[in-house]
Amino acid sequence: MISPTCIVAEIGINHNGSVELAAELIHAAVWAGADAVKFQKRTVDVVYSQKELARSRESPFGTTNRDLKFGLEFGSSDYEVITKCCAGHGIPWFASAWDVGSVSFLENFNVPCYKVASACITDLSLLHAINDLEKPVIISTGMSTLKQVHEALQMFDRNQPITLLVCTSTYPAEVSELNLSRIHTLMEEFPGATIGYSGHEVGILTTLCAVAMGAEVIERHFTLDSSMWGSDQAASLEPKAFKKLVEEIRTFEEAFGDGELRVLESELPVLEKLRRFK
Repeated sequence: MISPTCIVAEIGINHNGSVELAAELIHAAVWAGADAVKFQKRTVDVVYSQKELARSRESPFGTTNRDLKFGLEFGSSDYEVITKCCAGHGIPWFASAWDVGSVSFLENFNVPCYKVASACITDLSLLHAINDLEKPVIISTGMSTLKQVHEALQMFDRNQPITLLVCTSTYPAEVSELNLSRIHTLMEEFPGATIGYSGHEVGILTTLCAVAMGAEVIERHFTLDSSMWGSDQAASLEPKAFKKLVEEIRTFEEAFGDGELRVLESELPVLEKLRRFK
């Protein structure tokens, strides 16, 4: 038998700056069978340069990248609503912290673990701040070399629970670039870590394949409608597709078994009827 896969619905920024939409997404994720929901937290003026924020960019929030980034960012009152909503549904939430200030922010809500986004795996000050909290850490390895993953893990205490997620950081990701064999590479290189998969591809088959290859944690972006405005929507699963993925994973877990060759009780009548030489 294998342990149940932990399946995370990555709401991320698919709430489009609306805490009401975030609440709808939480409700839908629970319906779809997710084990947890995840958001993203940034201190915008720290994560992005002033030049980047001043760049022209049309969005529902205005005409600059600054308008967009601040429009998508939730504050304390929003996360209080999220915390209450998740508690009411009995589902935990956590977030990717993109900077040290966001780590401190999230600690106010006593999140159960911390996610390090692929973009942040080389931010050693961020990794150090997360390590100091002595909580489980989930690290996405998109855009990263094996050397960079090793260097990131050196920032954490040896007894700290670490989960490494295979990831391709394109939205949506091409199937030919998923390279699921990295799951086995990480298993061999980091035998003390839990290995999982963060998928940005269209569809669910390849994510199910990742579970069959040994991924113990699955993260997929989640949306109510993949045609909605937003940079991550097209790489996200809608509730029915997410629910189907959860059901298929649970079916696989049930079918996996223990590997022992034996005659099942249900097979005995067939054995008696069809086997001539016993």
